[in-house]
Amino acid sequence: MTEPSIPHHPSGDLPATADAKTANGWLHTARFLTTAPQLEHLPPLNVPEIAFVGRSNAGKSTCINTLTQQKRLAFASKTPGRTQSINLFSLGKHNQTDAVLADLPGYGYAAVPKEAKLRWQRVMANYLRTRPNLRAVVMMTDPRLGLTELDEILLDVIRPRVEEGLKFLVLLTKSDKLTRTEGQKVLSITKLQSGGGEVMLFSALKKSGVDEVAQLLWQWAHLPGDAKPGTDAEATAAAAVAEHNGGDEPHATPD
Repeated sequence: MTEPSIPHHPSGDLPATADAKTANGWLHTARFLTTAPQLEHLPPLNVPEIAFVGRSNAGKSTCINTLTQQKRLAFASKTPGRTQSINLFSLGKHNQTDAVLADLPGYGYAAVPKEAKLRWQRVMANYLRTRPNLRAVVMMTDPRLGLTELDEILLDVIRPRVEEGLKFLVLLTKSDKLTRTEGQKVLSITKLQSGGGEVMLFSALKKSGVDEVAQLLWQWAHLPGDAKPGTDAEATAAAAVAEHNGGDEPHATPD
């Protein structure tokens, strides 16, 4: 399968930033693209890809659904940690794809056998190290727990790519469970621990942080010099689904 050809346009064709309405409208275009049980099943794309990662039960599926204003774009398995596939979602108006969201399996769930944990830690590490079009990583964590050992391992994995320009955001989900003072304290601590990435408080319940995250993701996906939207990216991925599993499979991700 050949990589889709999407023409590049001068950077002046795109504004440097978007207002909240534009950014939220862009995220609302998200639609299921394909699911990949292994890295080799991921279609090669040359549009920016933004990966969502986090411990099981950190609120990842809820966060994706809140940002895209859709109830079940990403949905949690009834058994957290059970479903282990990478799900891709296209972004772009008029059925054109100008970016992709990648929903990676939740990690660290205690009920998952150790062998399965280790296998998916390797798969995720390889994805984060080698996915050519990966533009940014959004890591969700429960602010009441702070960055765990597994979160810090993930940050170590992406650090070499961050030094090369990979963007990353630590999203402190469920911030509505904190007082204002507690929220500001954990925000300051996490900024020190994150090693240079963006850190934001987020609450799906109160919709706080939604506009700020949407605008940041839009900005990262539309950096000057990037490829402009093209329909062939989505067509190529759709063909990959048919080739690998005979059609669209139901997708579920541990929250």
